Amino acid sequence: MFTFRTAGETHGPALVTVVEGMPAGMPFDRSAVDRELARRQVGYGRGERMQIERDEVEVLSGVRFGRTLGGPVAMLLRNRDWENWREKMAQEGEGRGIPPLTTARPGHADLPGVLKYGHPDVRNVLERASARETAARVAAASLARMLLREVGVEITGHVVSIGKVRVSRETAGSWERAVRSEKSDLRMADPGAARKAVALIDRAKRVGSTVGGTVEVIARGVPPGLGSFVSWDRRLDGRLAQALMSIHAVKGVEIGGGFPLASLSGDAVHDEIFPGTRRRVRLLGGLFLPFHRRTNRAGGVEGGITNGEPLVVRAAMKPIPTQANPLRTVTIGTWKRAAAHRERSDVCAVPACSVVAEAMVAIVLASAFLEKFGGDSISEIHYNYAGYLRRIGCR
Repeated sequence: MFTFRTAGETHGPALVTVVEGMPAGMPFDRSAVDRELARRQVGYGRGERMQIERDEVEVLSGVRFGRTLGGPVAMLLRNRDWENWREKMAQEGEGRGIPPLTTARPGHADLPGVLKYGHPDVRNVLERASARETAARVAAASLARMLLREVGVEITGHVVSIGKVRVSRETAGSWERAVRSEKSDLRMADPGAARKAVALIDRAKRVGSTVGGTVEVIARGVPPGLGSFVSWDRRLDGRLAQALMSIHAVKGVEIGGGFPLASLSGDAVHDEIFPGTRRRVRLLGGLFLPFHRRTNRAGGVEGGITNGEPLVVRAAMKPIPTQANPLRTVTIGTWKRAAAHRERSDVCAVPACSVVAEAMVAIVLASAFLEKFGGDSISEIHYNYAGYLRRIGCR
């Protein structure tokens, strides 16, 4: 299975990502990793930190002559801002002369983290809890995307809402429009909605607040059969929900038609199945499934298993907790009234969230694909996958 671990603090020397499960012999492109990292850094409403960092990875292991070796791939992502934090984040000494941070931001990991780990200094919590960690996830997911491209699976994402501003109905769920959103500073494929969202972000910045929104990820070329119904922790929809909910500030996840389906009758919800093929369910090598559907309200997953339709998932991101106009809180230890401290932060990080959401979907799909078709080399995986497609009647 595709697994990864990250390490590092937001103002530490670097972030580290170690990926395991990559098959041997797979083409590796370091510039593709850097391109994904660059996508995460841009977007209207981002903060000062993005002007400092220029994320590029150093590959430490697992690759030779442009191909994976089959062992762990380790990547290093240096924090340029470390130069400004050497004293406050020193790894040796006792921190004398560095006053502890003792005010907890509502909505962040500050207070529960201090209570859980017994830290006297909130910085010991926020440094690891920071969304800077998602850069390491995007690096890991770049390898997942390379694997998925090898087997014909493509992933894209876009922003469908910021605050109360939503894209048009025909934009949501559209692969073509989601791809076009890459040209937008807000990753919104609806220009009218994007203009309104810019004005909303500007207003939030003026009053010292932040805004959230919703992102959508679409994956196509996904074969039926990924995931399982036999155990709760193998259901693909559950794995996707957990992965997306693990993204900082995400508070809700839906697949396909999502929450609105609960208010409809069954005949208006479920996707009927018809014989024959349609181009939009084409798989690797030009193969087609021997059936098709006219709707995709299930979002490509039924019973915890992919069904051959495009995978469609959405994640709702709350406004970032750090406010220029601080919220009310208490001082750790004395529990007296105080104003929350302010770290450098974004007014709106929803465009970046869409890139991170793509990353987490890629990781889940890569893991499920290796679980189903895994082998020690990419050629063995191709062999296993081709045999499965023949068995299920693709033509």
